[in-house]
Amino acid sequence: MAKDMETKTYDLFVIGGGINGCGIARDAAGRNMSVALAEMNDLASATSSASTKLFHGGLRYLEYFEINLVRHALEEREILLKAMPHISWPMRFVLPYSPDMRFEGETPVSKILARVMPWMKGRRPAWMIRLGLFMYDNLGGRKILPATATLNLDTAPEGAPLVDTFHKAYEYSDCWIEDSRLVVLNARDAEQRGARIMVRTKVEAAKRDGDHWSITVRDIESDTTEVIHARMLVNAGGPWVGDIIHGKLGLKSNEGVRLVRGSHIVTKRLFDHDKCYFFQGTDGRIIFAIPYETDFTLIGTTDAEHHDPHVRPECTPAERDYLVDFANRYFKQNISTDDIVWTYSGVRPLYDDGASSATAATRDYTLKVDTKDGAPILNIFGGKITTYRKLAEDSMDKIVPFFPGTSGHWSAGAALPGGDFPVDGVDGLIKRLKGDYAFLDAFWARRLIRAYGTDAWDVLGDAKSAEDLGEGFGATLTAREIEYLMTYEYARTAEDVVWRRNKLGLRLSKDEIAALDTWMQAHRKKRLKAGTG
Repeated sequence: MAKDMETKTYDLFVIGGGINGCGIARDAAGRNMSVALAEMNDLASATSSASTKLFHGGLRYLEYFEINLVRHALEEREILLKAMPHISWPMRFVLPYSPDMRFEGETPVSKILARVMPWMKGRRPAWMIRLGLFMYDNLGGRKILPATATLNLDTAPEGAPLVDTFHKAYEYSDCWIEDSRLVVLNARDAEQRGARIMVRTKVEAAKRDGDHWSITVRDIESDTTEVIHARMLVNAGGPWVGDIIHGKLGLKSNEGVRLVRGSHIVTKRLFDHDKCYFFQGTDGRIIFAIPYETDFTLIGTTDAEHHDPHVRPECTPAERDYLVDFANRYFKQNISTDDIVWTYSGVRPLYDDGASSATAATRDYTLKVDTKDGAPILNIFGGKITTYRKLAEDSMDKIVPFFPGTSGHWSAGAALPGGDFPVDGVDGLIKRLKGDYAFLDAFWARRLIRAYGTDAWDVLGDAKSAEDLGEGFGATLTAREIEYLMTYEYARTAEDVVWRRNKLGLRLSKDEIAALDTWMQAHRKKRLKAGTG
């Protein structure tokens, strides 16, 4: 069934509602370009909600001589931190070190060391780690985040959870980020600047029609189709970028992605402090153990080849056991699979640079413009969440030449919705929110500020008591908040809410989540019937 509506020609049509697609839509809309974006599922429903939740330079990438990638990522950390202090915050990372540690994997740096100093084969000497951390401190123009320090694990509280073979650690800075909220807030900001954001809308086909593209999209919920015209197409399909090129668009291209699965486990809280651990493995890989959602610990990630983007990534038993065994080489109190409360997995769409292993494949992005047969298309390969804003900016540098008169860079100094307050202002906001809404407890107030920032007041509105917020679904989630998420943040199902708009799925039972989903579907029908969508 096709929609009968006047066809509008947009400047830009973006395929994909992950962080790259939403970041580009926001940047373009902020330059007064007309933009439409289509996502076949929920925003951030794939790779962009399955990261390790870090804005980080990528310390280990230095061993692969990815100097530019690390420098750009380090520069971005503080730019992003200032723009979204509600969903991102500084975090200290503890890297335990022992001179007896050996690993079997090889990196470009380890190969050089093995040739120059054969007795160092399989080791990361302390001077090499200190050199890497020195570069990490100084490559990115750090101003807010504190510098590297050395810890005595025999006396420091960070040493208490670790096995006694570790006496020394290096401590450095990176940042936490609520990844799926980052995507949603970029989409919201794009829409506020004039973009059209379509969720659960699948691109069925797209073809060049002279100087523009004709894109056929299908609204999955209503099963209606629409043809949209655009002067330029952006393929930000993530793991599906190759399928879009060859299948939806019918283009010939030798460019491709290498799909690498990264899995994570979440356990009960394993230590009392708020710092993250950076653990080195005997296979040359690293994992993080990160304080998560107050009462939990997040452990990840793996690097495994994933051959089909249509196969939903899941943490396999082998990956689960790998992470458990890895962590148990460091923690005194061993964990078992019984301690795992949740697992998740995502597929990183890395640019296929022919690397010998998934671990060695570049994390940098590649942008390719195709104008061979008419209207231009920009295909995006790879990328990492820390450099999403820079990727959007670099993408616009390739887009702007097709739109003379378009304005230049602007996003570095612009806050995301709810992020218009100082980096160190969270505690003050929480105090003010509790003062304005006396019924909030500490957990509830912090959760709202960490999700919505200054928009938390819009969520709660004129409520004088918890009862004014409507039905409660558990873990401080109320009908008022759900209505806000459905109206302003594109949420359609309980899964959208409890695993992407927040992580309350860790605290709600299956029955509570099912009840929430039933309520949302009924509420959605009422809204559609009333014409308020």
